[in-house]
Formats: sequence, C-alpha cells, structure tokens
Amino acid sequence: MLQILSNRTYRHLFAAQLIALIGTGLATVALGLLAYELAGPDAGVVLGTALAIKMIAFVLVAPVAAAFAERLPRRSMLVCLDLVRAAVVLLLPFVTEVWQVYVLIFVLQSASAGFTPAFQATIPDVLPEEKDYTRALSLTRLAYDLESLVSPILAAALLTVVSFHELFAGTVIGFLASAALVVSVTLPSPKPSVPRGIYERTTRGLKIYLATPRLQGLLAVSMAVAASGAMVIVNTVVIVQGEYGLTQKATAVALAAYGAGSMTAALMLPRILDKVPDRSIMLAGISLLAVGLVSGTLVQGFAALLPLWFLLGLGYSMAQTPAGRLLRRSSHAEDRPALFAAQFALSHACWLITYPLAGWLGVSVGLPMTFVIMAGITAAAVATALALWPSSDPEIVDHHHHGLADDDPHWTEGGHRHGHRHAHGFVIDKLHQQWPRHG
Repeated sequence: MLQILSNRTYRHLFAAQLIALIGTGLATVALGLLAYELAGPDAGVVLGTALAIKMIAFVLVAPVAAAFAERLPRRSMLVCLDLVRAAVVLLLPFVTEVWQVYVLIFVLQSASAGFTPAFQATIPDVLPEEKDYTRALSLTRLAYDLESLVSPILAAALLTVVSFHELFAGTVIGFLASAALVVSVTLPSPKPSVPRGIYERTTRGLKIYLATPRLQGLLAVSMAVAASGAMVIVNTVVIVQGEYGLTQKATAVALAAYGAGSMTAALMLPRILDKVPDRSIMLAGISLLAVGLVSGTLVQGFAALLPLWFLLGLGYSMAQTPAGRLLRRSSHAEDRPALFAAQFALSHACWLITYPLAGWLGVSVGLPMTFVIMAGITAAAVATALALWPSSDPEIVDHHHHGLADDDPHWTEGGHRHGHRHAHGFVIDKLHQQWPRHG
C-alpha cells in the first residue's frame, strides 16, 4: 500500500490530508471545551446544534461548490479553501457568544464541503491505475481511523502544557501546512469541452448519480453505513457510562475497538479488491452491519461490546472504502468533482437523518429497541442495494443511439458497430442520458 507514496504528487496530497485531519481533530476537542466554557451544562445542546449545522452545510453547499470548481483551477481552489478554514479557526478562540460559534462553524464546514469532494476527485486523476487508486482509498480510510485515535491523545498531551484555546492554533497550522503542500505540486484540472450554465453545473453530479444503477446501490449502502455509524457514535457513551456505569476511559476503549475494526478492513481490502468485485465486498459489509446491530440486543456487558464494535468497524470500512472506485468508474474526468460532491452531499444527508434518530430513539424507546430499529434500516438498505445494483455490472455496455449521425465521431469510441448500436465504457453524459435497460 505504501508503494503509491513514491508518486510525489500523491505523497504531498496525502500528507496535506493527514495534517489537516489531525488539525481538525484537535479543533473538535477544543470546540467541546469552548462549548462548555460558553454554555456550561448546556454544552451538549451547543455541540449537537454545531453537528447539525455541519451536516446541513455539507448537504447544501457541496453541489454548489462543485459548480464553481468546474471553472476554477483545482490547485487554486483547494489552497483558497484551506486558507478560509485557517482564518475561521483563528477566530474561534475569540468568540464570546454561542451564536458566533454557529456562524463560524457554518463557514468552516462550507469550506470543507467545497474542499473535500474536489480533493477526492483529484486523486483518481493523479493515480489513473485502478490498483494504485484502490490502495489510495485504503490509505485514506486508515488516515481517518488513525486520526480518530491520535488526535484525542495528542490533544490530551497538549492540554497538560497549554490551554484549550491553543489547540485551535494547531488546527490553523494544519490547514496552512495543507495549503503549502497543495501549492508544491501541479494538479490536473479537466474541463468540459462545452461550457455549462450554473444550474447544470450544480445539478450535474446528482443527475449522473441518480441515473447510474451502481450509484443508486451506493446510496443505499451509505444509508446502512450511516445507520450503524450513528448508533456507535451517538450511543457508545450512553451504553458504556450510562448502562454499564464505566468511565470515560472505557468509552474511549470502545471507540478504539470500532476504529481497530475499520483499520483492519482497510489493510486487507487492497488485495481482496484485486480479486473480488466491489459489489460483493460492499454488500457483505452492510450485511455484517445489519447482523451486528441485531446482535447488539444480546450484548450484556463491556467484554461483549468490544468485539461487536470491532465487527461493526470492520463492516463500516468494507462498505465505505471502495465507494471512490464506483464514482471513478461512473464518470468522465471533468464530471468527477460534481459526482464526488453529489456523493458527499447525499451520504451526509443520510447522517443528518440517522444522527438525531439514534439519539432520540435511545432516549424514547430504550437502547435494545434502538438497536432493532437501526438494524431494520440497515437490512432495508441491504435489500434496496441488492434490487438497484445489478449483479452483472460491466464497464463496457452495449447500447443504441437513435438519431445520431452516421459520421458522428462518437461512433469511433465503441467497438464493433451493429446498426445504431455499439459498446464502450458507459457513463451518463450528454450523449448517454439514461442507463440502457438491457446490456
């Protein structure tokens, strides 16, 4: 997996991502402490609202940001958004009112909603070989999981020598370092051959996404991932400290078990994906999530919770990691930022539903029934993915073109032509508005 770091451009981009992730992790800890300083016992309400604002920004802003990304040089856009994020975090230690936190969080997460999909869409252009790109996806998954383990430890160590306000400085440094690393490389910026209007640029990714069967299946997978992930993130502290009467340290250990499962899958997936189709891996992952959530009703103690959380982390990574391969396979290079933005928005819309649902159900119907309901949502997502995503999902699809002139250059893209039919790597675009009903 580490061999792909020999590619200088990818190495710098990965380092930029890793440094920015650690900085964001420090800011997450500091934000919790800031919320307590401003709101005292109501800090949970402040953090819950900030999380909702984050998800709303991701859902609403990502497609709009992708529309502008099409017109801007990729490197300039990423650097500017890193600088915006640094400037916002620089202001956070000086806020004195809760509403100011909400405004800054919206601006910060709006910048992230523009940065992340554009960044993700750049990697397949930098690593055009699918084997290399698969390893990059696994490395990214590992980076996210390691950040969730390292950032709290680093924050705890720093808090022994500085106040939490200085943690925000670490985040600023992270974003500035990220910007410097992006500046240090040349990035491809594929542009469409024909200029598009703002409406088409904004909706382009969603149209491609919803018209592609494998991506319809990916949306169902995203809902399963969000249902199980929300159960873990929202209710781990309730289960460990509320039900079992254990300490914050035990909560951290439980979340570490979840992260360990995710990292284990990320390490195994590159070799498995060389031999096993994405669909099989991802459906196995969300099936494991459904079974794991049902098993949650039987767990009676901390010792049994840890292997369950490990299995849920394993299923989470199996379902989540290959998603970029599907997006890459389903778009032309110039459409990738819009498609990655659509996945970013739609997947976070799933989280926006499941986060409050997991919390509300836990309080109103109890944890065992919450496990059952979230398992039901996950099982329904498995059934939906099976129905929408055909088991036969070839890249090269035989299809017809009625009304296309015989001398149109598009005919040369396919293999052997049969009247008005030919075959080539099929994606939704101007000439292919709908997926063929018959291969």
